[in-house]
Amino acid sequence: MRAKLRVLLVSKFAQLDAEASLLSRQLTEIGEAMHAQAEAVQQMEGEHGERTQRGYAIERESQENREQLNRLSLEIDRAAARRHTNDERCSELDARAAAAQAEAANTEAQLARLQQELETNRATLESASVDVAHAQQESQARQQEASAAAASLLEVERQQEQRRDAILNAVSATSAVRNRITQAEERIAALDREAQRLHDETSAAILQLETFGGQQGQLGLEFETASQRVLALAAQIGETRQQLDEKRAAETTGKRHLDSLRGEYASAMGKRSSLEAVITEHGYTTESVRKLFTSGAMKEGLAPVGVLADFLEVEDRYEHVVDDFLRDELNYIVVKSWDAADEGLRLLRSDVDGRATFLVHPEDSQAKFSFLFDESTHQVAHGESVVPLKHCIRVLNGFGKSLEVILPKLGNGYIVPDASAGRDLALNNPDAFFLSKSGECFHNVTVTGGKQRSQGPLSMKRELREVLQQMGEMERAMVAEEMRVAALGREIFDLTGLLHRLEDDQREGERQAMTSGHTLRQLETEMVRVRERLSTYERELARVGEERDQQQTLIAEQSSELSAQEEQQRQLEMEMQAAHSSLEGLRLRRDEAAQLASEVRAQLATLEERRRGAVTTVQRVEAMVSEISAQLAKLKAQLESAAAEKQQREAENVLLAEQVVGWTAERELAHTRDRELQAELQTVRVRIVELEEALKAAREALDAARDRRGELSAAQARVQSDVQHMSETCVQELSQQPQELMADDSLPRIAAEALAGEEEAYREMRTRLDNMGPVNMMALEEYKEIAQRHEFLETQRLDLLQAIENTQNTIKEIDTISRQKFEEAFKIINENFSRTFSKLFGGGQGFMRLTDIENSAESGIDVVASPPGKKLQNVLLLSGGEKALTALALLVGIFQYQPSPFCILDEVDAPLDEANIGRFTELIREMSLQTQFIIITHSKRTMGMAPVLYGVTMQEPGVSKLVSVRFHEEPARLTAATA
Repeated sequence: MRAKLRVLLVSKFAQLDAEASLLSRQLTEIGEAMHAQAEAVQQMEGEHGERTQRGYAIERESQENREQLNRLSLEIDRAAARRHTNDERCSELDARAAAAQAEAANTEAQLARLQQELETNRATLESASVDVAHAQQESQARQQEASAAAASLLEVERQQEQRRDAILNAVSATSAVRNRITQAEERIAALDREAQRLHDETSAAILQLETFGGQQGQLGLEFETASQRVLALAAQIGETRQQLDEKRAAETTGKRHLDSLRGEYASAMGKRSSLEAVITEHGYTTESVRKLFTSGAMKEGLAPVGVLADFLEVEDRYEHVVDDFLRDELNYIVVKSWDAADEGLRLLRSDVDGRATFLVHPEDSQAKFSFLFDESTHQVAHGESVVPLKHCIRVLNGFGKSLEVILPKLGNGYIVPDASAGRDLALNNPDAFFLSKSGECFHNVTVTGGKQRSQGPLSMKRELREVLQQMGEMERAMVAEEMRVAALGREIFDLTGLLHRLEDDQREGERQAMTSGHTLRQLETEMVRVRERLSTYERELARVGEERDQQQTLIAEQSSELSAQEEQQRQLEMEMQAAHSSLEGLRLRRDEAAQLASEVRAQLATLEERRRGAVTTVQRVEAMVSEISAQLAKLKAQLESAAAEKQQREAENVLLAEQVVGWTAERELAHTRDRELQAELQTVRVRIVELEEALKAAREALDAARDRRGELSAAQARVQSDVQHMSETCVQELSQQPQELMADDSLPRIAAEALAGEEEAYREMRTRLDNMGPVNMMALEEYKEIAQRHEFLETQRLDLLQAIENTQNTIKEIDTISRQKFEEAFKIINENFSRTFSKLFGGGQGFMRLTDIENSAESGIDVVASPPGKKLQNVLLLSGGEKALTALALLVGIFQYQPSPFCILDEVDAPLDEANIGRFTELIREMSLQTQFIIITHSKRTMGMAPVLYGVTMQEPGVSKLVSVRFHEEPARLTAATA
């Protein structure tokens, strides 16, 4: 793969170098062409700018010239119009002056005539004033006589009127007394009826209280029983939940322990697999031995059974020492026969390179000597601290003590406590091997040592045995823990089912307790209301009795007062008849005096009218004289003003004629300059258009060159990036600089399709290698972390599912109870509505129906009404009054289902006629036995039904006062309340 990569990199380097050179030449050529085009564009842009500025200057000058032309034309037009106006004004002033002179002559003649008339009217006024004075004196005398007669008659009439008022007052007082007596008698009859009604209501309330008392005891017993059952279930649920929590905690702990055991077991399995793989692959042996085992050439009966390390066990504390001492011997390949050894040697000479030592098993070796070890020939004087090596090693699989004969180093080896003791013993025993615990080996005058191997075959096999033992213990622990967790799961399942059943029983008990409690509270509320009504009835009975006694006393007092009033009325009528005869003579005298006074007043009025006419005439003539004098003065002033204005306008016309001559000459010069500017502007615009077309073409060519340069620059950057990437690849993959690689002429250079094929083959090989991936050493820790997270999430998921299930059960229960309550309420309210509808309409039929009977919770409600004489139809098709009565019937039906001690009705009778108001008031009167109504109304009939009336009055401006009236009470209390 490295050789393929070297050829691939050399070929691509050569290809990229050629491509980079070509791109550099093209970039240089394009840069020079762009520079020339940029200079040409710059020159054209300069000329274009100059032409544009000149065009702007011409336009500004032309604009100023046109503005000057417009201003001059406007001034000339204004001057002409002003001159024409002045001429017209002068003609008008001449005409007005002539008219004013004629009018002034007429005014002077009229003024002379008015002055003569004024003198004549003044003489007439003096004569009329003298006649009016004489007539006034005579009128005053006649008026005094008439006043005296009228005063006498007025006095007699006043006395007669007083007598008449007294008689009327007496009649009114008599009628009032009779009315009060009649009202008192009617009130006594009404009180008797009310007392009888109150006695009946009291008896009914007492009977209802007795009935409610029995129901209260029964409901109280049911509520107490349900409450105790709910408390017992709650306690049992608490204990069950506590047990369930304990079991779940134990299950969670067990699962965590089981997961940790599984993690440890997985770690042990990984470790076992690693050790077995290392041991199986003999990764610790020499290269030749490893190749011999991995080649698979030795098969069937000739296959090796292992290496010598597979047949030895060493004490833990001496593993490293023995491993280093028997490094070569442990790699001996153990075979079952000499044929297997011969086959192995043949493979090492031919197919597998290297050398190896084969050990034929003693049972199959066909040896001609004994494998018994003579210990007497291998005795070394040593103390207690020196341990023979053979005592630290246990031989397996039939070798027995024969291994000491096969391996002389094993029979002559000893372990010493330190290096100095080993050195001394080696000098005294030249045939023996002495091993220190730190790893040095002393033999004769040689010493072998250095860094010990971290882990040898012996320690690996010991570690594998320990791992297998731990895995057995872990498997037993995992089985026991799984059984315990399974048992806890079953207990949790049983407790969960029990808890659900208990919670269902608790909800049912709570529902029964809630229903019983609600019914009991309603019954207690009804009993309280009945007791309140009973006490109210008793107070009303007492009040009715007191009021009846008061009315009887009032009748006796009013009867005596009636007799006195009738006697006074008879006396006043007799006095009035006596005064009537003298009244006729006084009236005749008053009429004669009044007639004489009237004639004198008529004469005085005629004279006074004559005098006022003379005064008016004199005043009118004086006013006309003053007005004509003022008009004459005004005409003279207008003549003088017209002469002055005419002179001024004539002078202004002369000045305007001179200015128009100058403005006309200036306008001609401006017209000439404007034509010159327009011609020059047209020339400049033609040149600008030509420059713009040339600039557009040059800029397009320059933009195309820039785009091409950008493409080449991007290609060059890509080539450089590829070169840099390949250089890094060369250094990283081949550990060689690109220059060194390119200098190697032995590498072939390929191109085109061959290069693409080689690159594709390399990428496939690289992809296959990368897909193998690295060894994840943190897999176990990641597994543990993810397992804990999965357990936590699973617990949360189960809790959420349980909460969702409980919530859904609660919603279903609430929906069921709500639907049941709604259906019960709808049925009762519908019955109340039908009954109240017939009562308010005096017949007919009205009811409610659901739009969706199958789904009452989501259904709408239609109100169907059929007043007397009409067919069934929707309530929206009724008239306004019928809608109001239908709505009132529905409200009363709802109110009867859930009554209240108080009810306020605001203008509910406004759209009703008299007949409907009567039925409405009758309904309110019936319902007032259980509910106190407060009605806001403007209807007199509704007011007459109420026993108490409240209103607001304003006796003084800005001051409101609350007035209350209690009907059917004694006059004294009524008067006090009104005051």
